[in-house]
Amino acid sequence: MKKNRNVGIIGIGQSVFSSHREEVNQPEMIHEAVALALKQAGITLAEVDCVVHGNMELFEMVHQPDLWHTIGTGAWGKETLRITTGGTTGATLVCAADQLVASGLHDIVLAIGFEKLQEGHTTGGITNMADPLWGRQLQTGALTGVTAAEIIDEFGAERAKKAAMTYRILMDKHAMKNEKAHRRLGLEFDQADELAVNSPALVGELRMIHMCSQSDGACAMIFASEEKAKRLCRQPAWIKDHVTVHREEMFCLFGNEPYLSTHRYAAQKLYARNAITDPLKEIDVFEMYDPSSWWGIDWLREFLLLEGDAHLILVENHGIGMDGAFPVNPSGGVTASNPIGATAMIRVAEAAMQIMGIAGDHQIKKPVNQAMASGFGGTMWTVLFLLTREAPRLNS
Repeated sequence: MKKNRNVGIIGIGQSVFSSHREEVNQPEMIHEAVALALKQAGITLAEVDCVVHGNMELFEMVHQPDLWHTIGTGAWGKETLRITTGGTTGATLVCAADQLVASGLHDIVLAIGFEKLQEGHTTGGITNMADPLWGRQLQTGALTGVTAAEIIDEFGAERAKKAAMTYRILMDKHAMKNEKAHRRLGLEFDQADELAVNSPALVGELRMIHMCSQSDGACAMIFASEEKAKRLCRQPAWIKDHVTVHREEMFCLFGNEPYLSTHRYAAQKLYARNAITDPLKEIDVFEMYDPSSWWGIDWLREFLLLEGDAHLILVENHGIGMDGAFPVNPSGGVTASNPIGATAMIRVAEAAMQIMGIAGDHQIKKPVNQAMASGFGGTMWTVLFLLTREAPRLNS
């Protein structure tokens, strides 16, 4: 991806994530994240040129919330941009902020993603967003048992179910180290069989324990031009590249036609553009948008371009653990916290925190020179980011 100039992430703020933030209104909750991001970057709102704001408006049913949120975002009198792209909203916010700075239009951009779901009706929004006949497979949102059924069919029920629970427990162990995470359950591996049986069933073999929750919360990130990033931040996280792919035709009503997943396609494009031949060795940490543990294990194969059962082996050997060969979601991932309009942004924020060395108790031990993050939404919309410790060489 050609850029006029490099862009560095210099400030990150996250509110506490919870099922209900009833003690604050939307602007107050957003301000928690904004204040923390500004403090980390060591700047004031006066130095911010533009504010990019986004959430799932359909879920909260509040039109143009950015107008009300000005008192929490500090956007009054500044250029603003409002973005909503479904589940990928947070990732698209990062793409927009990156391009606003890289283009030279602005030097410092503040991006904000949030959700306060108990004030709206998520199910009502999803079930009314598509044609009830032709788009009915879109109306269930992330609640689908298809992936679980496919993995069980390919690898057998015993191995598949065990892998899904191993993945889920590893993510919870990561979440337990993240003080901002919503679901911190304290799961242990000797509970796996009990959890698989006793957790309420949602669809097929997809159970509540496998699935992400709905969370209230906000994330704010500050992006700066290379000159300002180097002056303001000891160790910025540099945005080297990002790819966006969406393919609605993957939803087929008339049979299981073979297709190239948007995850694999995005990864192929990103790796080719950045001369990555072995992502397991060349990428130090991956913050993956994983709405359920079934999707988590399946999508590892797609994003890492693995074949056969290599992804299951990676999970079974705890290779995706914080101390493993390929750490995945040290933050706990989406099954730990899911404020939908911010969820995909949190993936990039957490990857950046690992590069910057500021993740606290969930900082991985090995040096992080290159990190990857993904976002995901309806119509198989995938956004994939590559972040680096060193400022990239600009294309001539």
